[in-house]
Amino acid sequence: GIGVVKAFAREPHEFDKFDRDNDKWFTMRYKAIHMWADYWPFFTFVLALCILLLLWFGGPQAIAGEITVGSLFALISYVLMLNAPVLHMGFVVNLAATAGASASRVFEIIDTPNEIVEASDAMELVDPRGEVRFEHVSFTYGQGRSILHEVNFVARPGQVVALIGPTGSGKSTITNLIPRFYDPTAGRVLVDSMDIRQLRLKSLRSHIGIVLQEPFLFNGTIAENIAYGRPDAPQERIVAAARAARAHDFIESFPEGYQTKVGERGVTLSGGQKQRIAIARALLYNPRILILDDSTSSVDTETEHIIQQALAVLMEGRTTFVIAQRLLTLKNADQILVLDHGRIIERGTHEELLALGGHYRTIYDLQLRDQEEFLALQNGNGVMCDA
Repeated sequence: GIGVVKAFAREPHEFDKFDRDNDKWFTMRYKAIHMWADYWPFFTFVLALCILLLLWFGGPQAIAGEITVGSLFALISYVLMLNAPVLHMGFVVNLAATAGASASRVFEIIDTPNEIVEASDAMELVDPRGEVRFEHVSFTYGQGRSILHEVNFVARPGQVVALIGPTGSGKSTITNLIPRFYDPTAGRVLVDSMDIRQLRLKSLRSHIGIVLQEPFLFNGTIAENIAYGRPDAPQERIVAAARAARAHDFIESFPEGYQTKVGERGVTLSGGQKQRIAIARALLYNPRILILDDSTSSVDTETEHIIQQALAVLMEGRTTFVIAQRLLTLKNADQILVLDHGRIIERGTHEELLALGGHYRTIYDLQLRDQEEFLALQNGNGVMCDA
């Protein structure tokens, strides 16, 4: 957030916030040190009191010969030997309290029940064709508002299904239900006519690849990130996936090539470079079902063209779900689903939806109509000039 702070000239505010938090921590730490400062002299006083009592009662007895002087000094030595363990026990109690507070937070996460429970008789998904079917699917996040309402559609093997709609219409929720990140509140999701709740999670997800709008890269090398889904993949396959994703050239431009460290979240790479590495990762994973979540929305036109070429290779022969706001990205889809408030309000191909004259047509008129009419006019002028 450093860039945002500088852009809005909020450095004084952030310094003040840091000072307040620092003062709060200092106050609590000071109280703890003050408590130790009180107890430390108290321990010393108790020790001195014990020695005083031993001398007070044991001294006369040693003078009278009832006990030996050696026995008296032995008792004093035993008391002095207790000093260090007692003080150490105080440190241990303090550390135990700190560790207990930390452990409670850790175990709170560890003990959080898994929302997705695998059935005891779950089956393996072997060599799927890639058909995905939603039957009367509804979904609600927790006790909040309903996100999806009675969603029904079928994606045939190898088809490209595009999802379009305003923010909050349920596009990402639909794609999150396919790898079973969540379970539908009602209805069911089927892959090759099998309810995904009856499939092993690892088996299901091993056939699904996802390329997100903001791809996540781990703090490792480029090769490690590409091979994340297939860690045993040989270098030749990693390079082949990078070539197909149009990433090989820029990777080779780095001094260390595929062994270049990308930093936390891929901080050393541009958005387009991270996107192409994510596509290469999906290519190497070789899924049967592919989910593309607005993969070109945050890049420039030239980079988008390169990514579109890489995506065309990635989508070939796979059942693909594409979330996009640009019609140019999804106009060639086999099936376009227009969502609004969690419902499919229109469905069909690009031409069918234009002929319908509904919500999709409105989006088309805003985004593409003028551009396509201009291109058609240019083509027409070119033909006339040739004549």
